[in-house]
Amino acid sequence: MPQNLELKVAVSSLGSPANIAKRIGARYAGTLRQSDSYFRVKHGRLKLREMGRGKSELIFYRRPNRTGSQVSKYFILPLRDAKKAKTMLSSLFVRTVVVKKTRRLFLYKNARIHLDAVQGLGRFIEFEVVVTQGPRQADRLMKFLRKAFQIPMKRTVPGSYGDLLVRRVRFPRPPA
Repeated sequence: MPQNLELKVAVSSLGSPANIAKRIGARYAGTLRQSDSYFRVKHGRLKLREMGRGKSELIFYRRPNRTGSQVSKYFILPLRDAKKAKTMLSSLFVRTVVVKKTRRLFLYKNARIHLDAVQGLGRFIEFEVVVTQGPRQADRLMKFLRKAFQIPMKRTVPGSYGDLLVRRVRFPRPPA
């Protein structure tokens, strides 16, 4: 099962993080509009991600709900027909929430830097460091990103956007 090291933090603005991403040499990979339908499963999380233009994928992952960086194990299955997949999944599982977000994606080494505007929640920076060169390298890269973006561990956010929306958690804007 593939793994990545993840970290999420609420921010007041996405302008400064975009400048930091460019300054460290991250490559801008585009702006994505995503709709994630979460389904209740016994273990882990299951979501259907719709990305427009007929692109969609089914994502299953396991990750603890705690602050700080955490390991996520995941499977991604590309789909050709999101509408049929959603109908099938809705008949098998309870759909708990739909998360709509606009994501500006930057790539740096084996990390994905997400600058997310999430409907109903606010703005977030999310790092996903894919564990391709071992856990020590992933941990070092995560520490580098935390330092570059000046993210204190006490401000990190536990759980998924889906979990936060189900609980209707709103994050106050941190000081600029």
